[in-house]
Amino acid sequence: MFAEAGKVGGLQIQLIFFRGTECQASNWTTNTQVLAAKMRKISCVGGTTQWGRVLGRVRREHEQKPVSAVIVIGDCCEEQSSAPYDAAAGLPQLLVFQEGDDPAASVVFPELARRTNGAHFKLGPDSARELSEFLRGVAAYAAGGLKALEGQRSKSAHKLLAQLK
Repeated sequence: MFAEAGKVGGLQIQLIFFRGTECQASNWTTNTQVLAAKMRKISCVGGTTQWGRVLGRVRREHEQKPVSAVIVIGDCCEEQSSAPYDAAAGLPQLLVFQEGDDPAASVVFPELARRTNGAHFKLGPDSARELSEFLRGVAAYAAGGLKALEGQRSKSAHKLLAQLK
């Protein structure tokens, strides 16, 4: 994921994750290798999802320095939908990638994308490969907008373009 963003160059990236009761964010960086190394060190801890908290963090970041787009990758949503919906109001585009068939996520994730003029994609059994392909298009879009995305020839870039137009 980060390697694709690194190929575009110049993109500032921040990782925000939650586990258990904590919600953490990395510093903004263009060094995708450092971010990937940090991500490999993250371990899972049981707890309730914290999408409202994550999106609140995005809001604070966006108020300090505009954020162009936010990539959300998740498999479930255990909060009441009002928390993430309230937190998403006025945010930049959310590009939401959903793994699995969680019923709440299947309602909340597309709605978050809709409310921010973003996009929602439900990933299949080969989610790692699919996500990698989508993120090539996302990186092009983040760096050069719709025109750059239109220059991509992959099926995933066309799916992304169809939702963002």
